[in-house]
Amino acid sequence: MRDTEFLIEALAVQLRELLARRGIAEPALVGIHTGGVWIAERLRQQLGVTTPLGQLDIAFYRDDFSRIGINPRVRPSELPFDVDGRHLVLVDDVLHTGRTIRAALNELFDYGRPASILLAVLVDRGGRELPIEAHVAGSRLELPASQQIQLTGPDPLQLRIQTTS
Repeated sequence: MRDTEFLIEALAVQLRELLARRGIAEPALVGIHTGGVWIAERLRQQLGVTTPLGQLDIAFYRDDFSRIGINPRVRPSELPFDVDGRHLVLVDDVLHTGRTIRAALNELFDYGRPASILLAVLVDRGGRELPIEAHVAGSRLELPASQQIQLTGPDPLQLRIQTTS
């Protein structure tokens, strides 16, 4: 897989172009814990966005919460801006089934009604279970169900493909 920083740069270029086409000058970036926050911070710097970074922990919004219970590392979500009427860029590390993004959207709408939400992911690995697609992705690839992509970091950020049993 390509170097992670190269993928973030490619993502920033695509996102800059998409924002320009849509006439969005100052979006607010919202990262999903943890990898999405790491990527969103780098994108925020590369795009020159001055709005503080938003952070979501979707633990309580997961559809498998009753099966897996609460993660002992639940963090509070932080949205240091008004969501109502704002253009948001939701950022995550890996898009797979779409369930994480569904949970993030549910949480975002609890904070208000944004003007729009664009989805930016570092890697779109296919395998969707819900009708959710990324607007921009650093890389798109198909992986068998037996393989997972994991982002480690924050310094350095590294992607690893692991085979599960």
